[in-house]
Amino acid sequence: MRDPYEILGVAKNATPDQIKKAYRKLAKKLHPDLNPGKKEIEAQFKEVSGANDLLSDPDKRRRFDAGEIDAAGQERPQRQYYRQYAQSDDGRRYSGDFAGGDAGFGEDLFAEMFARARGGRGGGGAGGNFRMPGSDVTYSLDVPFADAAIGARKRLTLPDGKTLDVNIPAGTEDRQMLRLKGQGHPGHGGAPAGDAYIEIHVLPHAYFRRKDNDIHLDLPITLQEAVLGGKVEVPTVDGKVSVNIPAGSNTGASLRLKGKGILDQRSKQRGDQYVHLQVILPDDADGTLKEALKDWAASHPYDVRGKAGLG
Repeated sequence: MRDPYEILGVAKNATPDQIKKAYRKLAKKLHPDLNPGKKEIEAQFKEVSGANDLLSDPDKRRRFDAGEIDAAGQERPQRQYYRQYAQSDDGRRYSGDFAGGDAGFGEDLFAEMFARARGGRGGGGAGGNFRMPGSDVTYSLDVPFADAAIGARKRLTLPDGKTLDVNIPAGTEDRQMLRLKGQGHPGHGGAPAGDAYIEIHVLPHAYFRRKDNDIHLDLPITLQEAVLGGKVEVPTVDGKVSVNIPAGSNTGASLRLKGKGILDQRSKQRGDQYVHLQVILPDDADGTLKEALKDWAASHPYDVRGKAGLG
């Protein structure tokens, strides 16, 4: 696997925000849903996802920079040689195992330990007793706003081409971490596999905004609806609902839709949706509205700035 910094096109000292922006830019361009049937693009997307998984995790990034793991997130063996180990207190029981003292033995200590576990060198090893749990892995997953709000099941494509089905709980927050038990790297000797941790990135919505467990929406209304009132359809994460616009509504007025917000994962109560009205004037191409307002304004003066203390 290529260097993850090179894959994302960022410098070694890039900030987490720079890494995040670089990944999102590439992910939007290379996502398989936008490039159906293009195997080369799909392979690039997997490579970009793998690089982001490593560099977006502070501990993994530190370990990669230190040479402890490779670009695929796999452990690099710690090179400790026989002489170093035999001269330490922990290595005394190894001191008589080799003839010739320090005659060029360069065996990796861990390779020797594995050989012993398999019954090698002395013939009396207990290979069947060697167990090592699998390591955990971390991935990131972009989730649409509505799916995070009401819950969904999404499929995550891994760098090696495999897939994971992820249940997105209702009310999932941006950068929330989900745990998939036993979906990490396999264990050795019958030990359990590690876990997969999925960091959720909630994508911005075209018109919904989240604040705590409430949803906010700016709703354009006509001059007639503002003056006369009436029923209009308003989008929510559950679908459209009919809302009554009070007569005489101004821009900035808010309507509350109780229980149409985000589910609180602790209390299991939903927040509300706030609809902020915005009065939009029509395109008065023939001047009819302008003339009508001139007549109306002559007999109905009112001082809005003075009322607001700005006069």
